[in-house]
Amino acid sequence: MDLNNVFGFFVFIMGTMVGSFLNVCIVRLPHEKSVVFPGSHCVSCKAPIAWYDNIPLVSWLVLGGRCRACKAKISFRYLFVELLTGVVFFLFWTYYGMRPVLWPYLVMVSGFIVATFVDFEHRIIPDEVSVGGMIAGLVFSLIVPQLHGVTSPFWGLGLSLLGILVGGGIIYLMGMIGDFVFKKETMGGGDVKLMAMIGAFMGWKLALLTFFLAPFFGAVYGIVEKIRTKDSAIAYGPFIILAALASLFWGDLIINYVVTGGIYHL
Repeated sequence: MDLNNVFGFFVFIMGTMVGSFLNVCIVRLPHEKSVVFPGSHCVSCKAPIAWYDNIPLVSWLVLGGRCRACKAKISFRYLFVELLTGVVFFLFWTYYGMRPVLWPYLVMVSGFIVATFVDFEHRIIPDEVSVGGMIAGLVFSLIVPQLHGVTSPFWGLGLSLLGILVGGGIIYLMGMIGDFVFKKETMGGGDVKLMAMIGAFMGWKLALLTFFLAPFFGAVYGIVEKIRTKDSAIAYGPFIILAALASLFWGDLIINYVVTGGIYHL
């Protein structure tokens, strides 16, 4: 068997295991509970979950999405997050291979997954994800300065700090302007810290591009929600994340296209 395929499968399996932990974070962090203690248990009957009932993907399917002890339904989200994380890890590995930037980006995207599900359900982004992500971005930028296209650890750290200032600063400024104009809060603090986290990992240029792309991702959803619920407030974090991923993979292409004037030839 091709060693490359074996390693790709390993990355996928690793992703599903990480996804299992991300499920715990998604459930507990909004309620400020520890993600370590107590161990995995049924949210309905509180029965501890045995290791053989905690195997990513397999256990949910074998149990038919129900608790072995009380037969309560286990949300499909558990299976979906495990599968999603496995697929995302595999896709990142396919794109980056074994380059040093792979591992920081896997940490970043894990935070993105937690932030997305929590924000959609609770309209918050836990500080453990955003602030913890900022710190992780700074540390990784020192260890893997290639995140910012440089080789000097201190340049990497400096560019990460600049990314935090630009990413968090521009959306904070926009929020202040929105608050003044509309006389109500228009941008949550979680979104500001999420943008700062993105800047820590991706640098100021891609953070800036993320800021400008995010409204395009959120516009359609916002219109639908306005019609459906009459509420103009939306969970904006997931659309910032979509914009960040677009910037990560196609940012240089988009920036070069705009800078060279290609946008005017559409």
